[in-house]
Amino acid sequence: MPGSAISDFSNNPLDDDKLKEECGVFGIHGSRDAGALTTLGLHSLQHRGQEAAGIVSFDGTHFYAERHRGLIGDTFTKEDVIGHLKGSRAIGHTRYSTSGGDKLRNVQPLFAEFSGGGFAVAHNGNITNALTLRRQLQREGSIFQTTSDTEVILHLIATSKHIRFEERLTHALNQLEGAFSLVGITNKKMIGCRDPLGVRPLVLGDLDGAYILASETCALDIIGARFVRDVEPGELIIITDDGLRSVKPFKPEPSRFCIFEYVYFARPDSQVGGKNVYSVRKQIGHELAREQPADADVVVPVPDSGTPAAIGFAEGAGYPFELGIIRNHYVGRTFIQPTDSIRHMGVKLKHNANRKMLEGKRVVLVDDSIVRGTTSQKIVQMVREAGAREVHMRIASPPTMSSCYYGVDTPETSKLLAHRMSVEEMRDFIRVDTLGFLSLDGLYRAAGEAGRDNDLPQFCDACFSGDYPTQLTDNDDRANVHNLSLLSEVKG
Repeated sequence: MPGSAISDFSNNPLDDDKLKEECGVFGIHGSRDAGALTTLGLHSLQHRGQEAAGIVSFDGTHFYAERHRGLIGDTFTKEDVIGHLKGSRAIGHTRYSTSGGDKLRNVQPLFAEFSGGGFAVAHNGNITNALTLRRQLQREGSIFQTTSDTEVILHLIATSKHIRFEERLTHALNQLEGAFSLVGITNKKMIGCRDPLGVRPLVLGDLDGAYILASETCALDIIGARFVRDVEPGELIIITDDGLRSVKPFKPEPSRFCIFEYVYFARPDSQVGGKNVYSVRKQIGHELAREQPADADVVVPVPDSGTPAAIGFAEGAGYPFELGIIRNHYVGRTFIQPTDSIRHMGVKLKHNANRKMLEGKRVVLVDDSIVRGTTSQKIVQMVREAGAREVHMRIASPPTMSSCYYGVDTPETSKLLAHRMSVEEMRDFIRVDTLGFLSLDGLYRAAGEAGRDNDLPQFCDACFSGDYPTQLTDNDDRANVHNLSLLSEVKG
């Protein structure tokens, strides 16, 4: 399996056992405050990656870059950092790396000087034939500076026989498999592109005549920009001082937007795919209450990602909704690194039971998903210790049975609880009285579809169904096994 998509996750006891989105992208063309606005946009996309961030700007003469590990608010607040990002055009990237992948050289945007000028690019997704392309390019003389699959794009552009940059770019992009939503800037333009399936989100916005590209609409809201539309699957947008031009350089394919964006990845206040994420999550809760009812006294979310679905479940089931678990938002991923003697505290560093809401009650816990089940097990134990009479768990998605290869940090398939256990075995492992998952049809209904069409599914749901919408060349090519470590550290 491609190491770029697979991880064992951290041994950190604060790891919340969730699938991790890999990154968010932001770009702006036509504002004298491009660097500062990009910083704000990335701040709104922090949920898509917390390990590192980078920004590249252009002032008409020079490119300027800032790349830092850590959170946007900790590293891009100094005046000298923002002041260095000169120009009216900028792109940025915030990323979550897999284990060992926080090397500064891998922090995007990546930059290269071509014969016709410079080009910086930032990418959300995963190129599933990146290892194959990389090996081919190395044989032809390319020298790579990072372990990122995104660098493959730069080398494909550099080695293209076409003359015009746009032709070289489209030639490069047509060689890619997998998922990619990217933004880039050259000496004269800003570009944005989504893969033909539109697996990862990308939106277009406007701020007083300045064009904006971003992973989610919440990045538009923070700077007061207007949402214009989604960038369409397979669309390449070219923005210059003369305006915006749209081309479709790929063979048309049915859209397969990642349905897990609605379940967990996207921020609840964002609009993706024409739908408000919070509204979809509430509807997921309604569907879950209809499909998986439980005799209970109270509905409690596993915060924060389970909250909207829990509200919907409570409404649908007619039970009271209570915050029976309180999350500590001030604990970081690297907090104190507890010694073995207190490591058993684990989840309590992030969550604490609200005993008053739980004691003596039959509780329905609502969470968005179960990955390995370790955190679910600890939370159930905590709720029982707080005096709950019964604990029923309801999951606002189908069982996660397969690894993702499209830009999500996922444990190996064998480590996914639902891959190796039945629902009843999972119930016993987590130690709940009952366990229920939303069906795939129910998830589709909540997202506004009648149900899943097995012949032509409307979303990418491979993590639930195992139905991968693209080739997985690097995974299928067993000759690549010895090269997996090349990209095991970092995602695009």
